Amino acid sequence: MKRLGLTACALLIAAIPLAAQAADATDPILPASITFATSTGYWADDGNAPAVTRPPVAATPNAPATATPAAPSQPRHGYYKLFAVRQADRTAKVYLQQIAQTDAGPEIVSTVEVQELNDLNPYVTDIRPENSTGRLNEPGLFAMVYLKTDPDGDANSWTVIIDEFGDISVEKSGH
Repeated sequence: MKRLGLTACALLIAAIPLAAQAADATDPILPASITFATSTGYWADDGNAPAVTRPPVAATPNAPATATPAAPSQPRHGYYKLFAVRQADRTAKVYLQQIAQTDAGPEIVSTVEVQELNDLNPYVTDIRPENSTGRLNEPGLFAMVYLKTDPDGDANSWTVIIDEFGDISVEKSGH
């Protein structure tokens, strides 16, 4: 019985630095400016396909850096991440990332601004995937972004879709 108590005490003492590290507000795991995010959909290619891209947009001070991947030479696969970054004026910028699953862990392939939404100066209220049960049956992405153009107004829903060819479309939902 004493041995069990000593083992439990040793485990508790060993866990204290981990708990303190996880709770350290000076080194957040996720920046406070990321208000909504979803990882959904999937993609796969032969290693030579270009990353998801959009027409060039003007640089913004809070825009995440775009990764410059090394030239891949073998098949790749991964998923997409759609997220909102809150700005100082309470509006948000919406970004789409293409993430590769590698042996070393997730790796950002590209980061693009969703200009159609950002041109609205939106107040993003939610971002949701098409389904939360896991990987979709077909390549691509389907997500809903809920936003307001007036902070006191009603939220509208917009769809962000990436088809099996990697083409992106953003449209106001009809419902």
